[in-house]
Amino acid sequence: MNTTSQTTAKPLISPVLLFAGTLFISAMLMFALQPMFGKLLLPLLGGTPAVWNTCMVFYQTVLFGGYLYAHWLTTRSGQQRQIQMHTALLIFSLFALPVALPANANPPTDGNPSFWLIWTLFLAIGLPFFVVSTTAPLLQKWFSHLGHHSSEDPYYLYAASNAGSLLALLSYPFLIEPNIGLVNQRLFWSIGYGLLCILIIVCAVALWRNLPETDAEELSETEPEQIAAPPMRQQLHWLALAFVPSSLLLGLTQYISTDIAAVPLLWILPLTLYLLSFIFVFSKWADRIHPGMIALQPAVLLVFIAYSFINPAVLPYWLDLILHCLAFFLAIMVCHGELAKHRPNTQHLTRFYLVMSFAGMLGGLFNTFVAPFIFNAVYEYPIMIVAALLLRPGFFNGRWVLQPIFPGLLLILGFLIYFSSDQLFEYLDVIGGALILLAGLTYSVRHSPLGLGLLTAVILIFTLGLHSLASSTLYQARTFFGVLSVRETVIADENQHPEKVHELYHGTTKHGAERLTAANITTPLTYYSRPGPIGQLFTEFDADNQHWNIGAVGLGAGALACYSKEQQHWRFYEIDPLIVDVAKNPKWFHYLERCNPQADMIVGDARLSLTKEPDNSFDLLIMDAFSSDAVPTHLLTREAMQLYFSKLKDDGMLAFHITNRHLALKKVLADHAENLHLSGLLQEFSPESPAPLVVATDWVVIAKQPQRLDRLRQSRLGHWQKLPLTFDLQPWTDDFTNIIGIWK
Repeated sequence: MNTTSQTTAKPLISPVLLFAGTLFISAMLMFALQPMFGKLLLPLLGGTPAVWNTCMVFYQTVLFGGYLYAHWLTTRSGQQRQIQMHTALLIFSLFALPVALPANANPPTDGNPSFWLIWTLFLAIGLPFFVVSTTAPLLQKWFSHLGHHSSEDPYYLYAASNAGSLLALLSYPFLIEPNIGLVNQRLFWSIGYGLLCILIIVCAVALWRNLPETDAEELSETEPEQIAAPPMRQQLHWLALAFVPSSLLLGLTQYISTDIAAVPLLWILPLTLYLLSFIFVFSKWADRIHPGMIALQPAVLLVFIAYSFINPAVLPYWLDLILHCLAFFLAIMVCHGELAKHRPNTQHLTRFYLVMSFAGMLGGLFNTFVAPFIFNAVYEYPIMIVAALLLRPGFFNGRWVLQPIFPGLLLILGFLIYFSSDQLFEYLDVIGGALILLAGLTYSVRHSPLGLGLLTAVILIFTLGLHSLASSTLYQARTFFGVLSVRETVIADENQHPEKVHELYHGTTKHGAERLTAANITTPLTYYSRPGPIGQLFTEFDADNQHWNIGAVGLGAGALACYSKEQQHWRFYEIDPLIVDVAKNPKWFHYLERCNPQADMIVGDARLSLTKEPDNSFDLLIMDAFSSDAVPTHLLTREAMQLYFSKLKDDGMLAFHITNRHLALKKVLADHAENLHLSGLLQEFSPESPAPLVVATDWVVIAKQPQRLDRLRQSRLGHWQKLPLTFDLQPWTDDFTNIIGIWK
């Protein structure tokens, strides 16, 4: 603390307001940039949730770099040198404005695009984001040298920083995204960044005016460090307490965005809870909040495990989502609460933030680069749930050596049942009930972190194992684009005889199925059945489509190929190379092999691939692209529709598959049809009589001229109707999409 007398005039603005306001604006810019650029990159990579998780790895890595810079600058340089160097960096970073994607940014189509995505982000926003990431630790360190009465504990400024982050995140889906296009968002962000640079310089001036006349290097000599650095064990404890929430954040994000849509609204929900935890644990109420979080965590975990993991089908999606978010919030509140409780003296402030940011980066790297290579499903999520329980306070209290005995005996008993019983599935109901009871027993060991964590691990191992056995998974693999699995089930055929079926799943959503009997092995099923809308379309135009040129976006199991005729030319567009391999493999599916083995396969994002096709070349375009249950939003914009119809002949048709549990996509297509002066028909199909694997599905068919659709409109095969009128929906464009307006 400075002891030299100061004669400087009273500042015009309170240092607390100045520094807190600057941190607030810095955090707002950081967390507005994240969803903005994630959304900007989605069209290049098919709208997969992995885009957001990879972006998060980049953000966390640059954040660590910013914290490392702040730690190095404040420990190796005097305050005057710090101000000079950082001001030079601010001025240099202004040359990176305005933020935008590099020209000709095209992702690779023959491998994992994660490294390409990170490099693209580095070129586009690397320097401005780095500068913003340095602000929190650097300004807090500067504030600790101001001589203000609260300078001895500037950690409360971290709450102001996280409040700005929270406000930016909540503003993006509800205020920014619905009202401002991406072009203007980038412009406004660049203006805000310039304002931030000015405020940081004002903070630097405030610090400079408070410095004594002695050189900063002399100052560091007159104030030798009196408090020893935190021991390595404590720093490793910080690392674990920050690593687990970071990994949980990405695990939950992938879970909730897989089945609805990869859009900022859903990415932001877990990140909002994550930031909210920091606000609470670094606030003045932290000491009262933390014991309550520790007490609530095992109680909520009981309900969470008993329903969400053991039998998620019994819950409506919104309640399942609430359970996951609540369990996540309590887990990170306990971890971050312990982190805040063990924070060091301000002399080691930048080291503390450095370890925190390093752990956050490791969590992101683990989920994005390590887990997909060592797991064939999203197992890192339940693993981190267990890890969060092990980090509860009191791990080494009591007879911790004896704590694993009960869970270990249960695990051994489970394996004995598994390997000794040939009729396991007869016991599934009993075992499921036992697991729910066991989940209740976890509450009895709530005071033992090791016992609670291990008992929960046993329950999750049994649960995931039973789900895998019950689903008869034949093949499962994980790529950048999600988890793909082939499952074998048994159905009753038309004569009530058992029959084996292979099903293709992406995430939790079925993407195709095939009956294995000789009479039905080439029969399109599920959303592509002959009684359904797409089957009706081919039937109605059966006499005209002998020589059609047909493009299909989204391959699935390849069922659409069995509508092909000898003289037709089919071209499939598929973003995930693994789906092409699975659909072509006769071990799993036979549609392509038997119906259309010569069909072209174009790997890559459909919009980028279609731009290379000649205009007026297709008679029919079929849009069937899904990531689990979500249609990538960039395939639903006005520019996408204009692209499709530029590739269609004048009498060509666009068939769009819009089945979705959560979003009314017909509103978006109806608005496009009206604004682009197109004609469209909708069929929300439900089977009139039960048939094996013929399911309810929604399709829209659009053409340039209404008379082209007369056959469908007058068809007796199905109930086609005009698209509904839309009055309150702002058109979706590449610059603007708003998922809230079409929520069912």
